[in-house]
Amino acid sequence: MKDTSKKIERLQFERMMSMSPDQRIAMACEMFMASRSAFLNSLPKDLSEEEIKRRLYFRTYGEHLPDDFFDR
Repeated sequence: MKDTSKKIERLQFERMMSMSPDQRIAMACEMFMASRSAFLNSLPKDLSEEEIKRRLYFRTYGEHLPDDFFDR
């Protein structure tokens, strides 16, 4: 679904480009951390730490951790 008008897209782009590189990377990091927190808060509360890490890795990178990852 795309409901943002071209005018607003242009304004968003211009606003983004008016930021310094440091500001843009800080904003990207904040967005990543907000997304990560939302995902973690959506998980069942009774999962083991290992299972949480497995699910977070899959959600972030789109692939499964190797089976022996936690054996190291």
